[in-house]
Amino acid sequence: MPTTGKSSQDFIPIKEIRDGVVVLKDNSIRGVVMTSSVNFALKSVDEQQAIIFQFQNFLNSINFSIQIFAESRRLDIRPYIALLETVERDQENELLKVQTKEYIEFIKSFTTSVNIMTKTFFIVVSYVPAIIQSKAGFFSMFSKGADAEKQKTENFEENRTQLLQRMEVVMAGLTRLGVRAVPLGTEELVELYYKLFNPGDTEKPININQLGK
Repeated sequence: MPTTGKSSQDFIPIKEIRDGVVVLKDNSIRGVVMTSSVNFALKSVDEQQAIIFQFQNFLNSINFSIQIFAESRRLDIRPYIALLETVERDQENELLKVQTKEYIEFIKSFTTSVNIMTKTFFIVVSYVPAIIQSKAGFFSMFSKGADAEKQKTENFEENRTQLLQRMEVVMAGLTRLGVRAVPLGTEELVELYYKLFNPGDTEKPININQLGK
């Protein structure tokens, strides 16, 4: 009997990404918050205890599930090298030009022999809509055409609002910990999930400059 093969798309649980929200195939939705980190080991004992206490309060303050995710990736040094080569090319001082060239060679040699890793932290916030939220929602399942599309849009916006409220709670709790946090938009979400499913692709790094502001 002939076998029916499945494409890789069949194993990806994502239906679509829109308006800063990840919609899964089971119609539950996810939001992703990117965070900075805290060097816990460099803190004093009192500071460590304060961080632990605040983190405990943060976990106790939420009544929904979250996922803490850390991504480790080899640093793509190519954009930095390209920038240095531009500086070298435009440099008029011959001594600085030679020093820049030597520095470029050093960076290339160093990164070839040593894996320089970057680590990025994310918190995934979930929201699972109720199957039947109201009597009107029940009868909307039998709607057709424009009415059905309108109801679908309204349901999405309502669920998205619930998710955003949860994300605000998470970001407020992280702020009390001294951790900066920003929600990922649609483009950043697409880049993030593309990299997760294509780990060999190191192009178009996620812009984390917002965390440094």
